[in-house]
Amino acid sequence: MTPAIATHQLTKRYGTAIEALDLEVPAGEVFGFLGPNGAEVHHDRTLLDFQHPTSGTAEVLGLGRSARASRSAGASATCPATSTSSTT
Repeated sequence: MTPAIATHQLTKRYGTAIEALDLEVPAGEVFGFLGPNGAEVHHDRTLLDFQHPTSGTAEVLGLGRSARASRSAGASATCPATSTSSTT
């Protein structure tokens, strides 16, 4: 079965956001990604083809970057940290 997400040596240099990430998320799995200094944002943007990796590959549902760029599908949820303090 094709994994939902697969990366091989995925690197994005902006400073150093992602360094040689090998990752495979099986289809049907729920996955959360946390990382230092905004690495998870760069990972999400790279998977959604909003930015290009410096090196390495990423596939979503078996589609490489050029195939993903020609389709408009997918969803992403980013949950920023929330404050529990009251302002009242």
